[in-house]
Amino acid sequence: MTDQPLLAQAGDPFGGDLYRDITQVAGDTPSWFQHLVELGTEGGILILLALFVAAWWRARRGSDRAMALALLAPVATGVAYMASEVLKVMFREERPCRAVSNALPLAECPEPGDWSFPSNHSVIAAGAAFTLFLIWRVGFRIALPVAVLTALSRIFLGVHYLHDVIAGFAWGAIVAPVVLLLVAGPGTLAVAWLRSLPVMRPLVVHNLARRR
Repeated sequence: MTDQPLLAQAGDPFGGDLYRDITQVAGDTPSWFQHLVELGTEGGILILLALFVAAWWRARRGSDRAMALALLAPVATGVAYMASEVLKVMFREERPCRAVSNALPLAECPEPGDWSFPSNHSVIAAGAAFTLFLIWRVGFRIALPVAVLTALSRIFLGVHYLHDVIAGFAWGAIVAPVVLLLVAGPGTLAVAWLRSLPVMRPLVVHNLARRR
């Protein structure tokens, strides 16, 4: 028996008609808007990374646990991303821009073997947003719409099916916060130790005088 990809041959029954409709609508939008979405699909990730940096800077004034959560949030998001890579290899769903006929995606189709399910951009975006929910609510209110728009841009550009993005967003929103909470305890102890080291204190403490 041959080793058949679980989703690679899904084709039209797995969202092809909807995919064609979306790419047709996307293709009818003004060129400036298409370029804006292309920039936004990566720019959204950069905004979320900037929010992580802002959360770390803010946590320098906070407790050991607050700093631990801020430092480990990107790590937890990275864990969710790596786990989603395992899912990609398991399901091996072909990209719709390659599998669906008579469709005109806006973005260049990724190389063969760069599987579609789930969407990594959606995993990272949701993971970043929902770990920020645990550490900085103002940051979360900024991050959530950025994450949603980043995820939707992957459908608009034609590099993912809708279900790829929904699954990726759900995966990141669940896995990253769970990982963050699991490592928060050891991370808090590690931050307490780091704050005791003079060489590390400027990175983890805002006002050195207060900590002396």
